[in-house]
Amino acid sequence: MPPRMLIIVDVQNDFCEGGALGVEGGGAVASRIAEHVREHGEGYGRILVSQDWHRGDTDNGGHFAVPPAEPDFSETWPVHCVAGTEGAALRTEISALAEELGERLEIVQKGHGIPSYSVLEGTVIATGERVDRLIADGGWERIDVVGLAYDFCVRATALGSVEHGAPVRVLRDLTAAVHPAGIPSLEQELAAAGVEVV
Repeated sequence: MPPRMLIIVDVQNDFCEGGALGVEGGGAVASRIAEHVREHGEGYGRILVSQDWHRGDTDNGGHFAVPPAEPDFSETWPVHCVAGTEGAALRTEISALAEELGERLEIVQKGHGIPSYSVLEGTVIATGERVDRLIADGGWERIDVVGLAYDFCVRATALGSVEHGAPVRVLRDLTAAVHPAGIPSLEQELAAAGVEVV
């Protein structure tokens, strides 16, 4: 039977409440994801956990709004998830899960010096695998995508995975959005692309 994959997108301190780019409900999402993995983790052949991992010495290809410019929260953003900082660290619920599962939880980093939304643009740190190739070559039964934020990096990861021929689900209760009012149109877009939202 082909394997299933779980992709946990960017559940980092800077994307949860109190962080540089906190999403309302991010902390609760982190807890629900950890619970999901403890209950259902054995059903996945691979579990990837992504981190935005931006450079601190550049605007990362225009991704960071440089003062006096203000972020527009669509194309430009406050400084966030700078590599090696506390803001870039995995939220405690996810880092605790990483300690429990060890090598079963595989860290992916993306966005070092460039804007990066899709996890498919990242690299698995332990193995050096490019995630886009991993998905394209995997023959996956299904890929489940969860994490932050629903309307940016979760969206891009789900759409990218479908484009590589994988059956994809977004587990909606395990996500939170930057712009919640846009969720209905987001879900129409995902459905039109073949992503199942459950």
